[in-house]
Amino acid sequence: MRPQFADLLVRLADEDPRQVDQAFDSILFDREQAVPDLISAYRNAFGERTATLAGRVTLNERPTVRFLIVQLLGFTGSDSAIETVEYALNDPEPYVRAEACRALADLMATRSRSLLQSRLSDTSLEVRRAAAEALEVLPAG
Repeated sequence: MRPQFADLLVRLADEDPRQVDQAFDSILFDREQAVPDLISAYRNAFGERTATLAGRVTLNERPTVRFLIVQLLGFTGSDSAIETVEYALNDPEPYVRAEACRALADLMATRSRSLLQSRLSDTSLEVRRAAAEALEVLPAG
């Protein structure tokens, strides 16, 4: 992961909301360049090794950071983000899964319709609603 984005991702976990907002905005501004780093950060959170950013933040213990990463991936407009956002549909946290549904709608990921349909039976009402809304937005494949 490139140091520029690793530092910004660490700041997403800061307790100071101003730091979080500034980091989010910085990543959003460079979102096209940040896609590989965002993908790497999220995917490594549940991989064989624990994802740590600059040795300070463990992502699998930070669902809010995972939420923000998924949201940023949705804002990228990048097809390369779709697979990771689909992966986030299985995140342990319902609000991350719900954001993954919204991100897939933002990405216009028509290939993800069947995955979104499976979220209509999620244990979380928030996820079921987000999946239904995403399916309404996405054109039929």
